[in-house]
Amino acid sequence: MIQQLSRFKSLEPQPKLSVVGAGPGDPELITLKAIKALQSAQVVLFDALVDTCLLDHCSEGCEKIFVGKKAGESHSQDAINTLIVKKAYELGHVVRLKGGDPFVFGRGQEEIEYAKQFGLITAYIPGISSSYAAAGAADIPLTIRGVNESFWIMTGTKSDGSLSNDLQLGLQSTATIVILMGMHRLAEISKICQEAGKANISAAIVQNGTMSQQKVGLGIAGELENLAKNEDLRNPAVIIIGEVVRHAKKDIWEKVSHLIKKNEQ
Repeated sequence: MIQQLSRFKSLEPQPKLSVVGAGPGDPELITLKAIKALQSAQVVLFDALVDTCLLDHCSEGCEKIFVGKKAGESHSQDAINTLIVKKAYELGHVVRLKGGDPFVFGRGQEEIEYAKQFGLITAYIPGISSSYAAAGAADIPLTIRGVNESFWIMTGTKSDGSLSNDLQLGLQSTATIVILMGMHRLAEISKICQEAGKANISAAIVQNGTMSQQKVGLGIAGELENLAKNEDLRNPAVIIIGEVVRHAKKDIWEKVSHLIKKNEQ
C-alpha cells in the first residue's frame, strides 16, 4: 500500500482526512464547522444515514462517493480505510461524513488511526448525536432533576453481534438507558429488563428522530418488542428506557399505563 501511494506524494504533499459528524438526521442540525469542511473538500465519502442535501455544500468539482450500507450494497471498513488514503493522496482533502457523531459508535477513531499510519493530517469535527437528539426531539429529556442523575448510551450490537452486558448493569441504577442499533434485539432487551425486575419501567422508541417523518412509540421496557410491532416502528430508531419517559409524557402516559396493570396481574 505504501509503495502504491508513493507516486501520489508529489501531487499532494499534505493529504488530509476530516472525520465529520452530519448530525442526527435533520440537515439543519449540522454544525457550521462541518459545512466549512465540506466546502473545502476535494472528496466526500458519505454514509447511508446522511441526508444527501448536505452534499450541496460541496464545491462544484468535489468527488462524492457513497460508502454506506443499504440493500444490495455494502462497503467493508477495510475498503473504506483504503479508499480514504488513496483519495487523499490523489486529490487532497477527504471528508468522511458520518451520521450523528463519528466518535459515538461511528468508528471515526479507527479511520483516523489508519490514516495517520500513512502520514495523513487528520481532524475530527463533532456532530450532534442521535443518542440524545432523538429523545429530545420527542420531548423526552435524558435527565430530569429528582428522577435520575445520569444516562447511559450503549450499542445494541457489539462487534461479535451480541448484546452488551452493560444493559444489565445500567438497569441496576436509576440512569436513563439509550440503546443505539438495537431494534433487531428488542425481544432480548425486553427479557433482560423483565429478569432485572424492570419490566414496568417506562420506555420509548423514536424512529427517524429529528426528521419530518419522526415516529414515537411509548410503552414499558418489558413490552418493547410488542410496542415496535403495534406501532410499526423500524430502523433507524433509538430505544430509551427510564422513568424520564413517564415524567416527560405525563399527558399521554395514562394511555399506556394499562400495560403496567396487565403485567402486575
